[in-house]
Amino acid sequence: MTTQGWLEIALYLATVTGLALALGLYLAQVFQGKPTWATPAAAPVERLIFRLAGVDPAQEQHWTHYAGSVLAFTLVGILLLYGLMRVQDWLPLNPDGQAAVAPDLAFNTAVSFATNTNWQNYGGESAMSYFTQMAGLTVQNFQSAAAGLAVAVAVARGFARRSTRSVGNFWVDLVRAVLYLLLPASVIFALFLVGQGVPQTLGGAVVATGLDGVTQSIARGPVASQEAIKLLGTNGGGFFNVNSAHPFENPTPLANFAEMVALLVIPASLVVMFGRMVGDLRQGFALYAAMGVLLLAGLAVCYGAEAAGNPALTHLGIAPGGSLEGKEVRFGVVESVLFAVATTVTSCGAVNAMHDSFTALGGLVPLVNMMLGEVVFGGVGSGLYGMLVFVLVTVFIAGLMVGRTPEYLGKKIEAREIKLAVLSLLFFPLSVLGLSALSLVLPDGVASVGAPGPHGLSEAVYAYASATANNGSAFAGYNGNTLYANSLLGLAMLVGRFSVIIPVLAIAGALAAKKTIPPSAGTFPTHGILFVVLLVAVVLVVGGLTFFPVLALGPVAEHLAQASGRLF
Repeated sequence: MTTQGWLEIALYLATVTGLALALGLYLAQVFQGKPTWATPAAAPVERLIFRLAGVDPAQEQHWTHYAGSVLAFTLVGILLLYGLMRVQDWLPLNPDGQAAVAPDLAFNTAVSFATNTNWQNYGGESAMSYFTQMAGLTVQNFQSAAAGLAVAVAVARGFARRSTRSVGNFWVDLVRAVLYLLLPASVIFALFLVGQGVPQTLGGAVVATGLDGVTQSIARGPVASQEAIKLLGTNGGGFFNVNSAHPFENPTPLANFAEMVALLVIPASLVVMFGRMVGDLRQGFALYAAMGVLLLAGLAVCYGAEAAGNPALTHLGIAPGGSLEGKEVRFGVVESVLFAVATTVTSCGAVNAMHDSFTALGGLVPLVNMMLGEVVFGGVGSGLYGMLVFVLVTVFIAGLMVGRTPEYLGKKIEAREIKLAVLSLLFFPLSVLGLSALSLVLPDGVASVGAPGPHGLSEAVYAYASATANNGSAFAGYNGNTLYANSLLGLAMLVGRFSVIIPVLAIAGALAAKKTIPPSAGTFPTHGILFVVLLVAVVLVVGGLTFFPVLALGPVAEHLAQASGRLF
């Protein structure tokens, strides 16, 4: 580790924080229905969409109707994307003649993009037509991110409101998420990326002849437009198979830095938005601080491991400054660590196979981030409402410690809310550990594992943790493109998305109906350092109880083997 490396990390975090503060305040105005600088341009389009869709923006929904709308919207998106991929060979904008996508792969991909997971069991440049990339995958990048943001807004309303039965209107929140944030931000960012050299063309692949006379087909296409929303929407699912390890996706150091900022800025801003919507910015800052502590801890461990390099190689004098094989070779270890950690705390598998080139402990950090439920800022929307589940558990524990009914933001947290919170927390490990175990004993599951020994265990657990956490990254050796893996990974994505969304919307509905009570001498403050420390401890302990005994088997065994000079 170097001083320059830590300065780069500090610059990155400072940039994200500054932008998140401004953007969070703006989003609070948008979703509270207040005028913003974008209102003159967006409001007429918004009204036209509502008129054509038959949506009354003044009519709000009970949480059950809101959840039903999210489910219906996602299901329709899955069906449309599945159908598009199955007939892409008949559709226009297919200059390279891509064939129809196989049924199991089309199912996996459709579920993946509709749930904001963006797991890729295909090579984008070699399997998808331009039409599928633009009209299917890129559209779902907008829609899945907007749906997650809408749920987070509804949950924030549940905490902020009192004595009401509604949490907002999903269709209104969805449209505003796209019109006021995702679309304008993506247009600006895509133009910036084009200026940095990211391709944006409808022309087919270019055939080049090297100095040795060998010809090579160089894939290109509408990359910048998909790259922008892929990162801003914490989607992953890049135009190319290797995502941001491909030089066409981040050709310059400035583009690389901007893409890393884009990954984190919207999830971070939603924490600020939450504080503004509940009428106390200190609450948002407390959540931001807890997430920041967890992020810094992960960065420190991962950076230390990667800068030290693989012990099995460094004692031979090979790569003493850390291995760059398979990483962001053009930019160095620090950028690779930042990108890997940022993608796995924000539900964006944008670096894809690069994680397989990390050391055992360096690769453990992304796995831990996912197994904590990706609540360290997390995906667009999902990080905020996932962390609020841990907040409820934390204030429940604090209430038990002082012998009084737990409270948060002036509302009593009772049995119903705690049961729903625990339910959402338990589904995640049941999916990850259950499906991983099944895949390590069934022949079809074992066939996907590319490495023997502990790393094979890590590959399988990482795959199902990534799918359930709606992350979409993987170790390179894992082969997910089989009928068995495509089906079970698709199931894991659906469980991971809706086993949290439905309970948190139920919590929001229950809290919105409650009255607030004034704080008293026995009220546990939820905006100070003590609360931040307790929240971090609860996140780590819950993650430890549910995952760490199994989690440690693969990476720790790999680390011990590397330290003794052995290689798998």
